[in-house]
Parts: sequence; C-alpha cells; structure tokens
Amino acid sequence: MRLDKFLKVSRLIKRRTVANEACDAGRVTVNGKVAKASVGVKPGDIIEIGFGTRSVKVEVLSIAETSRKEEAKELFRYL
Repeated sequence: MRLDKFLKVSRLIKRRTVANEACDAGRVTVNGKVAKASVGVKPGDIIEIGFGTRSVKVEVLSIAETSRKEEAKELFRYL
C-alpha cells in the first residue's frame, strides 16, 4: 500500500493530500530513510512523522484498504 494512503487509512494524518504534502516536504521517514508518498508500506515497517517540534514513531502491524475509526488503531503501534 502507498505510504500516503496508509497514513490516511490509519488516521495518523487526516487527509491524503496533507499526507502527500508531508512526504514531499521530507517530514516522513520509513525505516530511517526519507520517503516519498508512493513508497510501498508493509507490516513491520517503522514510520516516523515530524509534526513541528515533536515527532511520532509507529510500527505498521497490518494493512487495510479501508477502516473504521475503531479499527484504525489496530493498524499500527506507537514506539
């Protein structure tokens, strides 16, 4: 699954366009490397997102094309 779509489906970022812009600005890394929005994400990958002064680090647990709000928390784990 594309990185920008995963960030939206998992609700780490609200909108896909915002996720796309964050990737273009270099604020998102996958496994320690700056990632474009089109990078493929799979279970086990570590994603780090920079939000201003703080950053969020998560591990991908599973992939889903769509998810409800309750199920979105099960797609990743905070590190």
